[in-house]
Amino acid sequence: MRIDLHNHTTLCNHATGTMEEYVKKAIEVGIDEFGFSEHAPMDFDKKYRLDISQKDYYENEVKRLKEEYKNQIKILLAYEVDFMQDVKMLDVILNAKVDYLIGSVHFLDGWGFDNPEFIGKYENRDIDKIWQDYFDTVQVMAKSKHFDIVGHIDLIKIFKFLPQKDIKLIAQDALKEIKKSDMVIEINAAGLRKPINEVYPSKDILELIAELDIPITLSSDAHSVEQIGFKYDEVANYVKSFGFTKVATFDNRNRKLVNF
Repeated sequence: MRIDLHNHTTLCNHATGTMEEYVKKAIEVGIDEFGFSEHAPMDFDKKYRLDISQKDYYENEVKRLKEEYKNQIKILLAYEVDFMQDVKMLDVILNAKVDYLIGSVHFLDGWGFDNPEFIGKYENRDIDKIWQDYFDTVQVMAKSKHFDIVGHIDLIKIFKFLPQKDIKLIAQDALKEIKKSDMVIEINAAGLRKPINEVYPSKDILELIAELDIPITLSSDAHSVEQIGFKYDEVANYVKSFGFTKVATFDNRNRKLVNF
């Protein structure tokens, strides 16, 4: 079964293509279960996310497409939620009737570290501390137990600013908390489109995920029609080389593992 659970729409203000075009492309490339997971509304960085006034439209449109294409593909409804320790998440999102929630870290103390506009802020900071702060935040996110999936778990590597310290040592506590919280980690192809030119997560972290027996799922993190199913077979083969034989999918916050 081909699963792709992390995909966006123009409602986030930094994607292209209609939702129906996304569905048709997913069918074309043989996706069996396709998830829309728009950037959730919150009172921060509103320029790059769904506005709360569009919540009902987004959910209803996904449900409409789910019904219209039910004989060709299974469509899932979700949100990608930014986790920030000092910004409150909206209860209306955390309690939304969706299939799953992705928790992601895109900001450290308000710094959008994955945004090219702010890449200069890496220059005068200790890269090991940046990485540790990032994974400490992922650990707190896992401890919150709000989410089903961890989004692009090593996003901090996006611009190839890599730590001197062993990445496994930096990430291990966060991964143990993810295991404890019974979350899934996505294998995200978007890193292959970024300067790092590497799947999220890296080999080192995927080895830890396998050792801890944490479930995984697959995603394109598409922001355009062309990115749907991006390098799917390459990513699937990469994952299988670590011994994984199943991926997670969801229905109304209930998880199941399927062969891929």
